[in-house]
Amino acid sequence: MPELSHRRRQLVLAICCMSLLIVSLDVTILNVALPAMQTDLHASTSGLQWTIDAYTLVLASLLMLAGSTADRIGRKRVFIAGLVVFSLGSLLCSLAPDLDALIWFRMIQAVGGSMLNPVAMSIITNTFTEPRERARAIGVWGAVVGISMAAGPLIGGLLVDSVGWRSIFWINLPVGLAALLLTLKFIPESRAPKARRADPVGQLMVIALFGSLTYAIIEAPDSGFTSVLPFAILALAALAGLLWYEPRRDEPLIDLRFFRSAPFSGATVIAISAFSALGGFLFLSTLYLQNVVGLDALHAGLWMLPMAVPTFLCAPISGRLVGSRGPRISLLIAGTAMTASAVLFAGFEAETSTVSRFIGYALFGIGFGFVNAPITNTAVSGMPRAQAGVAAAVASTSRQLGQTLGVAVVGAVLASGVVASSYKETFVSAARPGWWILVACGLAVLVLGAVTSGAWARRTAERTAEKLSSVEVREAAGINA
Repeated sequence: MPELSHRRRQLVLAICCMSLLIVSLDVTILNVALPAMQTDLHASTSGLQWTIDAYTLVLASLLMLAGSTADRIGRKRVFIAGLVVFSLGSLLCSLAPDLDALIWFRMIQAVGGSMLNPVAMSIITNTFTEPRERARAIGVWGAVVGISMAAGPLIGGLLVDSVGWRSIFWINLPVGLAALLLTLKFIPESRAPKARRADPVGQLMVIALFGSLTYAIIEAPDSGFTSVLPFAILALAALAGLLWYEPRRDEPLIDLRFFRSAPFSGATVIAISAFSALGGFLFLSTLYLQNVVGLDALHAGLWMLPMAVPTFLCAPISGRLVGSRGPRISLLIAGTAMTASAVLFAGFEAETSTVSRFIGYALFGIGFGFVNAPITNTAVSGMPRAQAGVAAAVASTSRQLGQTLGVAVVGAVLASGVVASSYKETFVSAARPGWWILVACGLAVLVLGAVTSGAWARRTAERTAEKLSSVEVREAAGINA
């Protein structure tokens, strides 16, 4: 990628953030619309889970393929394709005649989305090469998530109450079109110096792992453990296959050498934990506010502000902290705040008290605002720039997998405990195990943030980066590693 002026770099960052905005908006807007969709499409709790997880599941399955493909054939080209497919999928979702069609159209959306976030992060990584400047750019990137969390529920509530749930997908069309036109004009093409070959076997095993695991978790409460056991076995077999097959490839879909870096491995698990907490938090909160308290979509959206505003404010602060002091402080703040928030709901039933609910939402927003920048920066820092797309895709995959698992696990726990005939009376007690799961997620962020950000962890990252760079140089020279 050619060296760009400061103004051009900021414009590239803004365009990339637009892609993150529509992908993130899609999640927060959809959560507010769930009760309206449940009524209109006669959906069960598992049906609602699938409207979310069909999207995040496909996204998680294809992110690494999209990242490596972009490194190979051109990041701008893949980014443009992603904007087109995502916008088309959004249009189809707004026209869905039933729940099954909506789930399929959400999957089309996800195919486009898989070509956006990791590729955009790769573009940012190759545009902002100075570490401190990159950390600040990633902080801005994280702030966009806060904007989507603040704007999504409000826009979604207004649209659902005034026009209907189908209109929530329309918001993606003008933003997607604007991002497409700006990309064509201002973002330069870039690709890795050496093209990486496709890995279809690895890709199929990733899809089998994520798909079968998610299906087993979501369907277990309704179908029983015996019915989903074959899918659980398939997930284990796919995982074992990946661990055996990928290290034996010269150019694997998942480069397991990345995980020799303790900060990279920690960032991956932290991303899964943090976004599991986010997925579960939004799912439980939305259903409680609308189906139990009886709020309309707009007022339920307003209740997301105590969480969204701190996320928006804390994300750039976290980016600056990571740039100047490293990731540890941000991760410790994130883990502490997210754990405290979940404890309020799990141990003190904060949802039943307006003040406690407000404090719980604000704490979660603070924690989530601080967690994004260290995840992304740790994932891409120190890795060879030629593999920036793959490294960024692993981080993005971890986020989407976490959100998928959060909705699947917490939704399954809720479905197994809530009684349809007395939904309002049993919801809080049925949701309590789900909140304790979120406590565990917060503790994972806290503990791993402390363990994988010290001097020992940095040394493992340096050794891994040095080995990857030397292998890359030998491969470029045509010497076997």
